[in-house]
Amino acid sequence: MNKKILNITLFVIYDLISTIASIGLTFLLLGIDLDLKWPWVWNANLFYLCASPFLVVFFMYVFKLYNVLWNFSGFFDAFKIFVSVFAAHATVSVVNVALFSNSQFSLTFLIISYLINVIFCFGVRYLIKFRSYQKPVTESTISGNVMIIGAGSAGKTIISELSHHKGVHLRCAIDDDKAKHGQYISGVLIVGGREKIIASAEKYDIDTIIFAIPTCPLQKRVEILNICQETKCELKILPALYAFEDVDNFQSRIRKVEIEDLLGRPPIKINLEEVASYLRDKVVLVTGGGGTIGSELCRQIASQKPKQLIIFDVYENNAYEIQNELKHDFPELNLTTLIGSVRDSRRMDYLFRTYKPQIIYHAAAHKHVPLMEDSPNESIKNNVFGTYKTVQCAHKYGAEKFVLISTDKAVNPTNIMGASKRICEMIVQSYNNRSNTDFVAVRFGNVLGSNGSVIPLFKKQLEHGGPLTVTHPNIIRYFMTVPEAVSLVLQAGATAKGGEIFVLDMGEPVKILDLAENLIRLSGFTPYKDIQIEFTGLRPGEKLYEELLMSEEGLKDTENELIYIGHPIDFDEDELFETLDVMSKVMYNEEANMLKLVKKIVPTYQIPKNKQN
Repeated sequence: MNKKILNITLFVIYDLISTIASIGLTFLLLGIDLDLKWPWVWNANLFYLCASPFLVVFFMYVFKLYNVLWNFSGFFDAFKIFVSVFAAHATVSVVNVALFSNSQFSLTFLIISYLINVIFCFGVRYLIKFRSYQKPVTESTISGNVMIIGAGSAGKTIISELSHHKGVHLRCAIDDDKAKHGQYISGVLIVGGREKIIASAEKYDIDTIIFAIPTCPLQKRVEILNICQETKCELKILPALYAFEDVDNFQSRIRKVEIEDLLGRPPIKINLEEVASYLRDKVVLVTGGGGTIGSELCRQIASQKPKQLIIFDVYENNAYEIQNELKHDFPELNLTTLIGSVRDSRRMDYLFRTYKPQIIYHAAAHKHVPLMEDSPNESIKNNVFGTYKTVQCAHKYGAEKFVLISTDKAVNPTNIMGASKRICEMIVQSYNNRSNTDFVAVRFGNVLGSNGSVIPLFKKQLEHGGPLTVTHPNIIRYFMTVPEAVSLVLQAGATAKGGEIFVLDMGEPVKILDLAENLIRLSGFTPYKDIQIEFTGLRPGEKLYEELLMSEEGLKDTENELIYIGHPIDFDEDELFETLDVMSKVMYNEEANMLKLVKKIVPTYQIPKNKQN
């Protein structure tokens, strides 16, 4: 039973008992005999005693008093208690007179029983509110002059709670509902709709704006937040997933507005319990488990009680960090952390031979586009042959599922990193045709906040006062959050039948320039005035836009409307593996003709002009 249902149940029981007690006390005060002789005879007094409690609960329910957060209640809530109890006593009194000729009902009886009942019902609820006022005034994570966006239940809760904290000055509220304009919430004036945000921020010298509409539609939220950004105020938001059942630590739920709040599309959602149930009691391996995607995969997998979770990473610092985190958060987890490279055949064979993983998430890869352009052989060694060796071991030791983490840069690649990932997809598809293991690939765009991505770079540049560097004013990218990426990977593992390339519908691509400007505004600065933006030109292997599918692949729907399956493209598997044999010699001899071999396998790969000779 969750806390909300428990609270409602306790209030219902209390109202039943307190109403019975109030009527019994009235009988006692007025000297009325209940006339309860065995065998019981249904009489007016007994009817009043039995019917009143249930009518009180009924009218409390009708007036929605069981949904009120009494810590943050107001005059109108108190008024509804008086009305509910009166309606119950008046109704039962009228019925009493109509049904029983011997009824001892009187106006005095009604008034006394009503007042005692109100005192009981009102008293316990406002004792809760009184206790909330007795909480010590504490320092808040929010300070200065504050504007609240949203005058609904969330806004009221925030206003009521923040009024207890010193250093917080609630100046005004904003709501697009014209009926609320000019009204007050706990003394805070609702000054108008979104059109008043900028003027009110200046008029009231606002320091912090809190967006308190958790259920706000995405487009409306983006529009309002974009207006708020023009004020230079610090922006905070109450996330859409917040539920007002436990308000004791609600301040911890309020966070800064992040770039992902302005992506312009709803986040992908899956039922983790339903999707990831196939992980329970399984031995699960995550290669690259210390990276951004890998570590989040480990967190989500750990929550599903696998038989054993194996973290495999070449970089010991990252592996150590996620290992310690999981040991703290999941003390019962059977966790093994191994250091090594997916390029090492003997190490991989030992891992699979010893632990026999049933499900593999292959996230180990070189992903930095410009760096790989300068070291193409390393990209092939790690991405292609690291995948190849891991795939071979999964097949050899009878793994159930193998999920490759791929990228939108694998589509019509203009860089060696993307081309290497396309070869990885081809290896996975080939082995799916010759193995009992289900091999699949998951393809998505840029991950916000991942190591080496654009947002951390922009934030570092902001810390140094700018400028923010953008390669081209028109460059666009598909973006997703880390939880979305992991959701897609887990969904792929759950629904995989083998050979698929899973693709997330990430909505419209985002201009990198817009991201830079929004981040500057979210930091309280004005683009091109306080913080400059410089255009540095496209980097080696970089293109203006990315694609999620090649024209030949097509799309197939899945149960999740935001996830699709690309139809595998036919290719000559024998030629693939013959070319891989040649590649293995070229890359270790550091020969320069690697790009031509890649082009042979991936015809859509566009070799940069300066490297075509």
